[in-house]
Amino acid sequence: MKIHKRLAIAAIIALSISSLTACADKVATTPAESSAPGLPSVTGAAGEAPTISAPAGVAPTTLQTKDIILGTGAEVKPTSTLTVQYTLMAWSSGKIIESSWTGGQPATFPLSGVITGWQQGLPGAKVGGRRLLVIPPSLGYGPNGSGPIGPNETLIFVVDIIDVA
Repeated sequence: MKIHKRLAIAAIIALSISSLTACADKVATTPAESSAPGLPSVTGAAGEAPTISAPAGVAPTTLQTKDIILGTGAEVKPTSTLTVQYTLMAWSSGKIIESSWTGGQPATFPLSGVITGWQQGLPGAKVGGRRLLVIPPSLGYGPNGSGPIGPNETLIFVVDIIDVA
């Protein structure tokens, strides 16, 4: 009986190691799709505008972040000045609101001067990386909205980190 238990435990451990190895293979420095339920998927190579699918279901009420492409350069800190390319989509409509990619020029700004969702969601990202941010209204533009962003809108940003100073 003891040998059966040991074999069963060994099989469970082997299966767990196999599963963890398979998960580790999914952490990549190349384009990947986000896979959290309901969150949009993001595709596209580094240096190119991303393609973002419309989200599904109820918007999350907390900040969601996912590295789509892992950067290898300088790390974003709360005190950093960033140069980024970004695309903004509204959760409610699944439509792109604005994109620096279409403007032809990246945006440069101190991280401390932008919405709280960026201040909390971008530290730790690295130059060369692409990060998905899903920002609830409380960390975005809240009940007032801003320009084309409606009141209480959940924001979906895909941000490519070009430079950190």
